[in-house]
Amino acid sequence: MRIVVVGAGLGGVAAAVGLHRLGHEVTLFERDAELREAGTGIAVMPNGQRALDALGLAGDVRAHAMQAGRAGLRDWRGRPLLVTDAVQAQQEVGTVAVIERARLHRGLRAPLPAELVRTATPVDRLEPDSTGVTVISGGRPVARADAVIAADGIGSKLRAQLFPGHPGLRRTGRMDLRGMLPRPPGLATDLLANQLVDRRSGAMFGLFPVGEDRLYWFTDSVLNGTPPGADEARRQMLSLMSDWHPLVTALIEATPPADIYVDPIARLAEPLPSYAAGRIALLGDAAHAMPPDLGQGASQAFEDAAALTRHLTGAEPADAAQRLLRYDAERRPRANRIMQAASRQSRLTSQTGAAAWVRDALLRAIPSRLATRQLAALWHA
Repeated sequence: MRIVVVGAGLGGVAAAVGLHRLGHEVTLFERDAELREAGTGIAVMPNGQRALDALGLAGDVRAHAMQAGRAGLRDWRGRPLLVTDAVQAQQEVGTVAVIERARLHRGLRAPLPAELVRTATPVDRLEPDSTGVTVISGGRPVARADAVIAADGIGSKLRAQLFPGHPGLRRTGRMDLRGMLPRPPGLATDLLANQLVDRRSGAMFGLFPVGEDRLYWFTDSVLNGTPPGADEARRQMLSLMSDWHPLVTALIEATPPADIYVDPIARLAEPLPSYAAGRIALLGDAAHAMPPDLGQGASQAFEDAAALTRHLTGAEPADAAQRLLRYDAERRPRANRIMQAASRQSRLTSQTGAAAWVRDALLRAIPSRLATRQLAALWHA
């Protein structure tokens, strides 16, 4: 089949590679002038790694698996609230891998022949008919396809075209600030793979190792109005977290503003009625944009890519719509559950006042073995 993939983010590239390896005639369209992924680190959960295994793309990711230990939620001073045994979870379903976004993107796109990629080509709309889909860019047709995979990100234009009555994105009123820096010598490891939450402000801080010599950190805090620039956001976090565990402010202060990224957090206002419409399917954030609280955004996109590849194996042009319906039937229930779980986790960790006091007390009462089982259940594909 002739298949167009719109959007060269992590999920779109993974899908393009998988479909190309099946023997389909794949074209990947990207709005930017070059294929790249900006940002800091990214956590790929065990279920995401298994999806990349199915696509033959997990090698470099698995090389960045974290050393198993104890992880979970802590209060702003670093005192444990909810502890999971990552060793046990690893034995059951695997462990988290943390890798630089740019490196992951390079590894995923490496098997894709350069002639299959068309950069600087934003796709404005799709025009489906009974025999295929015409791809429109700059007001003119640029391709004809038997099927189109819309992986055009959280602000997807194609999602809006397919479901014009859907309310689209909704901001959560939170801001994501993240950075990466060299690992300081003698760093204490007790906060690695942990998230710290503050019942006073509802802010959160997370920390992960990236290889042997780098650290990836992120914060989640209240956003009022337009997100500030990196320098101002950094100052705000240093002020807000001045009495947190000393490692928190030390790492934020040691990260130059040029290495800090700021984004408003958003999610789909409500789940989509379908991930497929005729010969067009949605993938990744275009289908199920979710808060980052469970770290499942990329892993769910990889599950999408693996499922599409599986369902389009051996497909002919006349099969496209039916095969994409099977993809929807497999992926939508699970991805929507994860999306809702991420929203619940966001509400849980951002609570303040009396509700947060109760939350902390309840979290401390949860046995580690139960928390570990819940984590393992989330990581099952």
